[in-house]
Amino acid sequence: MSIEKRITSIIVEQLSVDEEMVTREVTLEELGADSLDMVELIMAIEEEFGIDVPEDEQEAIKTVNDVIRYLEDKLRAQKGENEDERA
Repeated sequence: MSIEKRITSIIVEQLSVDEEMVTREVTLEELGADSLDMVELIMAIEEEFGIDVPEDEQEAIKTVNDVIRYLEDKLRAQKGENEDERA
């Protein structure tokens, strides 16, 4: 399953919204996320992808696209670190 589909699934579950509402451009606030929802959403993402999202980086995540791009970058960096360790 792609990162986008996994994120969409998490957002649908955490925010109880219809999948059709979850587009790359929509903000999490527009989907009804308050500060508690954001904490729970970040925790679900961390668990799903096995990463840690520092608080200072969480503040930059506003849209669904922000989440996807953040994860792509984070996972790419993590993969690079793992390859460096094997060398």
